[in-house]
Amino acid sequence: MSFPARWINISSFEGALRHSSGPHEPGTYSVVFDFPVGCKIMVDAAIRLLSLANQLASTTRRVCLNFEEGEAGTMGYLNRMGFFDHLSDQVEVIPAWPDYSAAQIHRGGNKALVEIARINKDERDNDLPTRLTNALMVSCRDREDSSALEGAAWTIFAELIDNIFAHSDTQLDGYAALQVYSAGNRLSVAVSDSGLGIMNTLRPSLRTEFPRLSELSDMDLLVEIFRQGVSRHGTDRGCGLKGCAGKAIKFSANLDVRLPRQRVLLTPAQGTYLPNTAHCYDGLPLMWGTHIAFAFGLGA
Repeated sequence: MSFPARWINISSFEGALRHSSGPHEPGTYSVVFDFPVGCKIMVDAAIRLLSLANQLASTTRRVCLNFEEGEAGTMGYLNRMGFFDHLSDQVEVIPAWPDYSAAQIHRGGNKALVEIARINKDERDNDLPTRLTNALMVSCRDREDSSALEGAAWTIFAELIDNIFAHSDTQLDGYAALQVYSAGNRLSVAVSDSGLGIMNTLRPSLRTEFPRLSELSDMDLLVEIFRQGVSRHGTDRGCGLKGCAGKAIKFSANLDVRLPRQRVLLTPAQGTYLPNTAHCYDGLPLMWGTHIAFAFGLGA
């Protein structure tokens, strides 16, 4: 699986994955991710790469990350964000694993970066949303709407992380990270897990709890989850992602959701997320779990 020699966002990552033979497909025993000279990866794509590499390693496949520039290129950035702190030690790294963790040495030193945080369902870190939000506010505290942004960011982190605990049934960790780009004008919030996924846990209960929604396609159902709140636990639950989306919409945030074989891009319209503003990609190469990213414009 080869990446182009430019900045890799989620769309670029998914494009490279679509052009591969499908890392999870039967008969695939070795997977190599090639990062050429000039390739740089953004935090939301890095989170998905981390989850995918660890998924593949857990299936006893040979997994290799090949960085042509070594530490001088995107490998150094991944090291700084804590990527290798969480990468399975079964993964081969070329030219070699970093000698030390740049994230541990410099953690908190970059005001625009919140290093990758591990989300483990057996060791819940209740302070994680607050730590991530506080780090964000260091970059955005001079904004006129900083108080509203702080509240929105905390809600989004808390609800996305809680979603991992609600829908994940796996021994693999989930991850969260945040990056502010272009002098604070763009914020990427990304949360990734390798569990059963929203649809697999939600659909079995729809006929009794939400019969009107049971016949919807995955894309339309996903939009309804973020619009009105839908939960396998009934009408009194499931408003978390709705609240999360509501906060994001106020900052005109685009929403990118990756399901096992689908990807849905939602853009705000008329103060909400609508089916006719959703772009859906079906039949994608398999990735376990649910991977959610919000992109905010932070222009003051």
